[in-house]
Amino acid sequence: MGEVTGHSARPAVLTDRLRGIAREVAKFGAVGAAGVLVNIGVFNLVRHLTDLQVVRASVIATVVAIVFNYVGFRYFTYRDRDKGGRTRELGLFLLFSAIGLVIENGLLYMATYGFDWDSPLQSNVFKFLGIGVATLFRFWSYRSWVFKALPSHGAVRQAESFLVTAESEAAGEVPGAPVGRAG
Repeated sequence: MGEVTGHSARPAVLTDRLRGIAREVAKFGAVGAAGVLVNIGVFNLVRHLTDLQVVRASVIATVVAIVFNYVGFRYFTYRDRDKGGRTRELGLFLLFSAIGLVIENGLLYMATYGFDWDSPLQSNVFKFLGIGVATLFRFWSYRSWVFKALPSHGAVRQAESFLVTAESEAAGEVPGAPVGRAG
């Protein structure tokens, strides 16, 4: 009674996994949204206060946002992930962030120097679009390579139930049959 069989456990495991991914996306989105505000804010501040070219101002803003996002991802979004190998984690984070920086600012570069779209509004629109495209890449790379997942409780439970079933079958017991009853 109360025991979950292999077939009925699958939907529960799938539901738990989907909820986990939804929570991860929400946390990633919260940190990312704050990072976008930092990125756009620094970008406009640098453009307003200096004579730097658009893409250079954008690169500075992106670097500031990368630092902000690392702290948010490590201590909020992925705080339950493997904390071993911080040097490797930081190295991979910086590598994938640099690729994201190229994606983000490459789009802005093309708009600014390829199409002469360099008004403040156009620059902000293409900066924002570049952030969006780079975010998709960053989400995939961070969750796949940087912040490695620890085994989930559901996977451990499923493995344990498999072992119990295998042990029962090896002992000659019928799976699902009441224990301790003579037939």
